[in-house]
This record gives sequence, structure tokens and C-alpha cells, in this order.
Amino acid sequence: MPDTSGQRPLHDAVAIVTGATSGIGRAIAFALVEAGCRVVATGRSPDRLRELGEALGPAVLPLSLDLTDHAAIARLPVQLPPAFSAPSILINNAGEDVGGRTRFDASSADDLARVIEINLVGVIHMIRAIVPAMIECRSGDIVNIGSTQAMRPAQNMAVYTASKAGAHGLTDVLRADYAKIGIRVMEVVPGLTRTGFAQTRFHGDADRARAYFDQFPSALAPEDVAEAVCYALTRPRHVNLQQIVITPTWQW
Repeated sequence: MPDTSGQRPLHDAVAIVTGATSGIGRAIAFALVEAGCRVVATGRSPDRLRELGEALGPAVLPLSLDLTDHAAIARLPVQLPPAFSAPSILINNAGEDVGGRTRFDASSADDLARVIEINLVGVIHMIRAIVPAMIECRSGDIVNIGSTQAMRPAQNMAVYTASKAGAHGLTDVLRADYAKIGIRVMEVVPGLTRTGFAQTRFHGDADRARAYFDQFPSALAPEDVAEAVCYALTRPRHVNLQQIVITPTWQW
């Protein structure tokens, strides 16, 4: 009989969170530690990684990782110290939209390639590195952070939309591949969320990023998305919340 007793505790589970140094990823790292997880928090900024480690203490392992470095990703499982080894949760959160909100032909080819590299290819390499141990244990959770852009495409976001649509398709097929093994594959799909993502999109232009958010009535907070991730993870093992779409009230 399935366990219908309520939420599944996360105490002592080991989770990897990519893009954990800011925005949604940082909020997820904080929420998971609060829930009792040990968190491998990856990112590219040494200063932000250090700050995260100081804020969360021994429950977090800050780890410098560039998702374009496929060899480093492949080495990751064997380089984790014993307290953080064999992660049972993988949160693919890191995302990129550098040069976004620009018509396709006016975009830098290098920027477009980087968006695909981080949002899709990096996700593929992370899952490929971590999932063998989950298969061996016949248990685990993979959560991919998607985007409503993949569901409701808009102008001037062709490659970002393609990257997130590709990640959505990957999520669906992996869910089918691993359904009988005991590995849950889930997608949390936020709408507009107020993070530093927009500033990165506009090559560091803080004023332009601020103006972008100010044109909308409201936006999600990163903590809203983190709460949805934790909710999905804490469902009983026989429950798989395949997709959670979360948006500001005005967004449809």
C-alpha cells in the first residue's frame, strides 16, 4: 500500500542546486537547508559562494562549477566529500538569457549559443553525471526549473524559448524513462520572477533591468518558487507532481 501519511521529510537528504548564488537558486538552497537537507550549492561567483557558505554554515558545500565545463560536471560525483556524497536530489536551476529580449537576427551568435549551452546542454550533462547513482539506489528526485516562456512564446526570445522548450521535452521523456525505477522527474515552471536574471540578460545594465520589472503590476519572489520546489519534493514517494506552473496573479 502507498504511504498516504502526508509529507515526506527531507532531513539528512543531500541535494545539488545549480545556480545557487542568487535569485531562485539561492532561495531554494536556503529552503532546503531549513528543511534539513545538506546542499551542494554550485555557482560561478567565488564571492557569492563564500557568502552563501557563511550564511548557511556546515549544511552547505559551496562549489564553483561552470556548466559549460562538461569534464568538471562529469567529475563532480567522485569529488564530493562523504557528508555530501550520493545526492538524492538534483535541482537544475541555473539559467541564462544573456542578450535576450532582442530579435533573433540582431542577437550575438555567441550569446545565443551560450543560452542553449547553459539552459539545455548543461542540464543534460548534470543529469547524466548524477542519475547513475539514483538508478543504483532506485530512488531520487530531479527537479528542472522551467519557464512559462516555453508554454507561451513571446517576441524577441527565440533561443531562450527554444532552450526551455527543449528542457521541458527532456523532462517529460526522462520521467517516462525512470518511472518504474523510483526516480521522480519534475518541472517547476515560474512566470515573471524578480531576480538578477534580467540584469544579466541586459549585460549588467541595472537601470534597464529595473525598468523591465517596473512595467508589470507585480512579480514572483524567488521564495515563492523555492516553496513550490519544496512542496513537490516533500510529497510521498508514490506522488509525482510532474509540473507546477506558478505565476503572478495577473499573468495568465
